[in-house]
Parts: sequence; C-alpha cells; structure tokens
Amino acid sequence: MFKKILIANRGEIALRVIRTCREMGIKTVAVYSTADKDSLHVKFADEAVCIGKPAGADSYLNIPHIMAAAEITNADAIHPGYGFLAENARFSQICADHGIKFIGPTPEMINSMGDKITAKETMIKAGVPVVPGGQGLLQSVEEAKGLAKEIGYPVILKATAGGGGKGMRLVWEESEIEKAYSTAKAEAAASFKNDGIYMEKFVEEPRHIEIQVAGDRYGKVCHLSERDCSIQRRHQKLVEESPSPFMTTELRERMGEAAIKAASAINYESVGTIEFLVDKHRNFYFMEMNTRIQVEHCVTEEVTNFDLIKEQIKIAMGEPISGMNYIPEGHAIECRINAEDPYNDFRPSPGRINVLHQPGGHGIRIDSHVYAGYVIPPYYDSMIAKIIAVARTREEAINTMSRALAEYVIEGVKTTIPFHQQLMKDENFRKGNFTTKFLETFQLK
Repeated sequence: MFKKILIANRGEIALRVIRTCREMGIKTVAVYSTADKDSLHVKFADEAVCIGKPAGADSYLNIPHIMAAAEITNADAIHPGYGFLAENARFSQICADHGIKFIGPTPEMINSMGDKITAKETMIKAGVPVVPGGQGLLQSVEEAKGLAKEIGYPVILKATAGGGGKGMRLVWEESEIEKAYSTAKAEAAASFKNDGIYMEKFVEEPRHIEIQVAGDRYGKVCHLSERDCSIQRRHQKLVEESPSPFMTTELRERMGEAAIKAASAINYESVGTIEFLVDKHRNFYFMEMNTRIQVEHCVTEEVTNFDLIKEQIKIAMGEPISGMNYIPEGHAIECRINAEDPYNDFRPSPGRINVLHQPGGHGIRIDSHVYAGYVIPPYYDSMIAKIIAVARTREEAINTMSRALAEYVIEGVKTTIPFHQQLMKDENFRKGNFTTKFLETFQLK
C-alpha cells in the first residue's frame, strides 16, 4: 500500500488523482509552478511543493525538481496524470532508479509504443489490423513518391514521434508530395526534436474509436469497451462519448479482442488506450497506443461504474485485475470546456474568471480545477473543465448535456460553451452521422 503519492501534474487531472487517493487513505503531494500557486490541486493536496517558474520546461517537465520534491516529502510513488511526463520513459526509469514507483507502465513498454513505426511493427506481429503503408521511415522525397504510387492516393505523412496533429500532412496527388514532405519533417523536428516521418494510406470518412484497456503484472489484460472521439478539430478532441453510435455488438467484440492482443503483445501493465481508425465499412486499423490515463477516461467510468484512477494505483501496487471485459451500460458524453474563443478560430483566452456557475442535477459530472476569481494562466493547455452527461440512452444524454450547458456560466474569458451548445442541437450529430471531418463543415452561428 502506498503511503504518499506525488502528482506530477496540474489542474483537473491532479485534482482527480487527489480525490481517489483520499478515498483510498493515501496522502498526496501537489507540485506547482509559480503560476499555479492558487490552483485547487495545490489547496486540496496534503502537501504542496513549488517546483519552478511558469514555463513547463521549468516546472512540470523539470525532472530534477520533481524528484527533489518527491524525496523531501518522502513520497513512495508518483502519478504522472496525462501530458507532460506521463509517457516519458526516461522519467519512468529515473523513478525506478530512485526507488519511487511510477504509476504507469515500465520504460520498455512506453518506448515500445512511443515510436509509431516500432508500435506498428509490433501490432503486425501480434495480428492487429494496421493501416496500409510503408514499413519504416521515409528517407527521401523520391521514396515517398514511389510508396504513394504503390499504396494509392490519398496518403498521409506522419511524424513517428508525434501527436496532436504535429508533423502530419494529407496528400491527395503527386504534385503536393514534395512540399508536404519537407513541411512535415520540419514541423516534426521543431515539435519533437525528431524529424522522422512515415506514410500511410489515408482512411476516408473515418471514425476515431478507442478501446480502454487495463493490464497487470501477472499477464492478464482486459478491455473496458470503447469511446468515440471523432468530434475533433485539427486532430484535437473536443467531444467524446461511450458507447459509440457507430458501434455494433460484433464490432465491439472484434475491436476489444484486437485491443487485448495489442496490450498483451508488450505485456502491458497499467491502464492505457488503444486508438483505432474505423472506416465507413466498419473495417478498423490500429493507430497508436496511449500508455497513460486519457483526458476522456471519465466517460468510460460513467458507463462501467469503474474508477480507472483507483485501478491504475492498485495495479501499480501489485494487485491483480479481475480480467473481466466490460460492456457499457447507458450512455455518457463528455464536452471539453476550453478557455478559447470559438468565434475567433478557437484562440486561447486566458485571464480571470469573474463569475462562475457550474451546472448540476441528475446525470451531470464536472471535473474542473477553476473557481470564481481564478486566473487562467497562458502557459498551459486551455482546457479548464470537462462536463459529462450520463443517461440511459444517447438521446437522453444529449438532452441532459444541452440543459447543463445552458446553465453553465463563465464570465471574464471566452470559452467553448457556445460551440458545444450548438453542436448538441445539430441534426447530424444527434443522429450519429459524423466522422473526424465533421467540424470542417460545421458552422457556428
């Protein structure tokens, strides 16, 4: 049993971990930058340590400062949350070297899935469907042209070390490939200090559907069903739901089996997510594995009545999982509330929240770290809350979400609430008729 866990993160995920630790009788340590001194995770933890200036490199990515905070507070485990150091194999190894348990997978597991080319090769060996494409990194424009001709346009260039759409370019014809190749490599190098890119066949009219998995150190792996994350803008998710309106019983069974194969192939230990692209014919292809807790884990918790953070901590303590696969009961939808102006190209809107009223009532859950008077700093991700609506059916969940969004009041900064209000009323969204390209034609009024 852990006695004290340091949370190497900030905002709502740090607060989320603190809440579960308190239920488990485990003390917590918050770390914070000078910009976050008034954040709720600092106020609610048992102890708090300032680890640096506002920039992430000086604080939440500063491994020596985080390890020093763990040592001076006698923390025996570190929970990385998501983002920052959550999928950093070096950080996981440093924790192990210092006798502090990293609540997540081993460095080897992180590395095996952190590089997309290596991950794809592992999935092919495991018998998990992958998107047709090259077998390794592209070495030249000429090679890219030859491969594109072989697999057929459209194709997509992707950074091997990437995420969030960085280092990614869609190519429809040969005349576009030279520019796409050079810009993708340059963006990958700038974003990840790794300019390696590879090519895949572009899946048209795709759904982004992911499977939540959990594995223990005894070789047992299970899945907790799917989440549909197709409503996204520039590869950034805005809405997630479970179950997917596109899912069938047979498809869920096949994707669940593939996800278990994927996690078992690396002897995965912790909670994680296998992400798939699903085409209009319900063919699915492995995209990547996230070796951490996801932002959208809440929707899975609500349709399975399962605390994923608690399970993650228990696995880290050596407890075995049940191995039971889950089928969602009811329906849950999550909207990410970002401090962004949806009427101005979703530009960040940091600043002071002057007035805050968060909705409640039956079927509503809110995970957030903000309050009236809180100043949203400009240094980090703009997400300030997640609102989750839960009901017996998808239609009821959408209606509950619409009602709650109408009650949500945040004054002082721009937010994505108006976007979500309009989305919930959109006829195609309500019918479940959407792909990852849905927002390219969605018009805000």
